[in-house]
Amino acid sequence: MSINRRTFVQGSAAVAGAVAVPHAFAQSDTVKIGYVSPQTGPLAPFGEADRWVIEQMKAAFKDGIVIGGKKHAVTIILKDSQSNPNRAGEVANDLILKDKVTLMLTAGTPETANPVSDACELNEVPCVSSVVPWQPWFFGRKGDPAKGFNWTYHMFWGLEDVIANFTNAWKSVATNKKVGGLFPNDGDGNAWGDKELGFPKPLAAMGYTLTDPGRFQNGTQDFSAQIAAFKKDGVEIVTGVVIPPDAKTFLTQARQQGFKPKVVTLGKALLFPGAIEALGELGYGLTTEVWWSPSHPFTSSLTKQTAKALADAYEGSAKKQWTQPIGFAHALFEVAADALKRAKSTKAADVRDAVAATNLATVVGPVKWGGGGPMKNVSKTPLVLGQWVKSSAGAKNKVELVIVNNEAARNIPVAGAIKLM
Repeated sequence: MSINRRTFVQGSAAVAGAVAVPHAFAQSDTVKIGYVSPQTGPLAPFGEADRWVIEQMKAAFKDGIVIGGKKHAVTIILKDSQSNPNRAGEVANDLILKDKVTLMLTAGTPETANPVSDACELNEVPCVSSVVPWQPWFFGRKGDPAKGFNWTYHMFWGLEDVIANFTNAWKSVATNKKVGGLFPNDGDGNAWGDKELGFPKPLAAMGYTLTDPGRFQNGTQDFSAQIAAFKKDGVEIVTGVVIPPDAKTFLTQARQQGFKPKVVTLGKALLFPGAIEALGELGYGLTTEVWWSPSHPFTSSLTKQTAKALADAYEGSAKKQWTQPIGFAHALFEVAADALKRAKSTKAADVRDAVAATNLATVVGPVKWGGGGPMKNVSKTPLVLGQWVKSSAGAKNKVELVIVNNEAARNIPVAGAIKLM
């Protein structure tokens, strides 16, 4: 069925936002890589660096790629999920059925990566995804651990890693071990708050008491109920996984309502320097997971840049502070280039088999499927914990993310110790 669905759209579709194809190649010799990420909407910070990374890939792919002994030009087609799962699925289907991509890449929370991965699984198109903890990606798509998926592969850390990093940091400071949870009604929130897969079980095992006031909608304007519950239970640590606007609303209202936790460790919302700057002094001392940074000891297989060189190049040409998704957007293309070069042909099954056989040292760490991961379709990447601090006078950036705990990945250096709010 899928072959018919892939081939039934004839003719060449117009390619919006694509990398130009060198004239030295015939159109039939062009390999198309689809890339879906949130360019607009509340999740846009996750996709902020993608256009810059794709520009970088123009140079990397300018001479084409040899696949099965034949040289192919490379076209990259970027589509915006608009931070909407339905839109993500629509543009993925366009890339598959109209543009006839050879390989799909996607990143930026379950709201983008999951529907894109589902579209690829259904249509039998190889897909590599990232920037979603593996449980919301795998179980959020109703994955069966005994079978896994046939066409979709994922590279990122898991909830066990984020829980380990958060609690490693909390154990290093004095608190009453009372934790308040902010878990929204979305793919991440439902996974992080899940009684079996998420935070509740391991926190209880470590002697922490979790106050979970229940799910809320993204974009909520009133956190009074959550704040009241946290104050009532004497919460000193706040955790969860929220979008940046919700973090600002919560932190502002907590200050107004006299709730002052000792530690605030949030996933997602606190990843980006822009979000921290928008918080002003409320941003200093907040802690979050660090999946990639200039101090990560890894090098790109494609451009030979170290993590630091890649971050410096971004800051130099984009005139913005580095952000964590840069490394993973780059690494997705590392995996794509490596798999395509090893594929026997451009046929979907051959490309998929090459992806599955990946064993590559990337700028985010080693990527390998099928061995040692929690599922055959999941390759885990390392995770550490960082704290936002105000930059010293005269520094080029207003805030800095300092790695303060590396117990879960000792090869990534720390630059300070966690301080209470």
